[in-house]
Amino acid sequence: MRHKTRQIKLGDIAIGGEAPVSVQSMCNTDTRDVAATLAQIDQLQQIGCEIVRVAVPDQQAAEALGAIRQGMSIPLIADIHFDYRLALTALQQGVDGLRLNPGNIGARWKVEEVVQACRERAVPIRIGVNGGSLEKELLGRYGHPTAEAMAESALGHIRILEELNYSEIKVSLKASDVHRTVDAYRLLAKQIDYPLHIGITEAGTTWAGTIKSAVGLGTLLYDGLGDTLRVSLTGDPVQEVKVGWEILKSLGLRERGPVFVSCPTCGRCEVELISVAEEVERRLHDLPRALTIAVMGCAVNGPGEAREADLGIAGGKGQGLLFSKGEIVRKVPQAELADALVEEAWKMVRQLDYPE
Repeated sequence: MRHKTRQIKLGDIAIGGEAPVSVQSMCNTDTRDVAATLAQIDQLQQIGCEIVRVAVPDQQAAEALGAIRQGMSIPLIADIHFDYRLALTALQQGVDGLRLNPGNIGARWKVEEVVQACRERAVPIRIGVNGGSLEKELLGRYGHPTAEAMAESALGHIRILEELNYSEIKVSLKASDVHRTVDAYRLLAKQIDYPLHIGITEAGTTWAGTIKSAVGLGTLLYDGLGDTLRVSLTGDPVQEVKVGWEILKSLGLRERGPVFVSCPTCGRCEVELISVAEEVERRLHDLPRALTIAVMGCAVNGPGEAREADLGIAGGKGQGLLFSKGEIVRKVPQAELADALVEEAWKMVRQLDYPE
């Protein structure tokens, strides 16, 4: 059962409560380069990014946010560290959210100014605790960034905003390893009802980071924890969005595009299945319907999986059976398997979109 959290709004995206888990990413462009940043945001949005964050290292970057916000249609979050003036400029430029830890921007009056500006604009603040940048006092007490230290850090930042009567908050607790991250979220979820932004920070390169993120985020989501997520990868942020969606799809939490099923192949396989499966996935990745598509290679599990899918292939010796909604459509030579499955998929989409 999903952990019950209060709901906030980030632009026109609801986060928390009964809202679906949203997929975020962060640009790796220079925010001061408006054209490059907008080009990347457009690319991210096309493959399903619902919220995007940009770094704001200086005043010039903060002042570029207005043009960036005007050129995009999904919510924009400004990532702020230490300098409250950058937060105020970002808010003036029309951002939809701040990533800012109130305990790290100095005197109380500075926090009050930022909170008041957020209040006037109904802009939420994401408190982002990171295992690599905990307060010295907590590190001294706990020895290293434990899950308990991370949760305590988050509660300290939350307390500052609550004392200012501001509750438009979401919280993240990210470490670079799965155990600490999962334990920290579980600890904090017992104590707050603010929406949770989940992720494994500095997860690694695309290959290793995808595995680590799938394990960590999958565990949290299966526990019912998480209202919005970012997969953090050293690479193209487009891959972050793709991985995020695959994690949600694998748990049945969101639908976007097809769900692919394919066998790992073994000595019983009598068709060149690997190339067929890769081609089908590549050509149907952007299919606008959440169809289950099975590409199977032998007579043991193939017919059953293909029959249960919306569309499927069950391979035989140099050929395969094409299934649609559990029924055999026809027998197809190996060289035509990918083409036949792609053609049938688009045919099914047209029938769903324009029923007679």
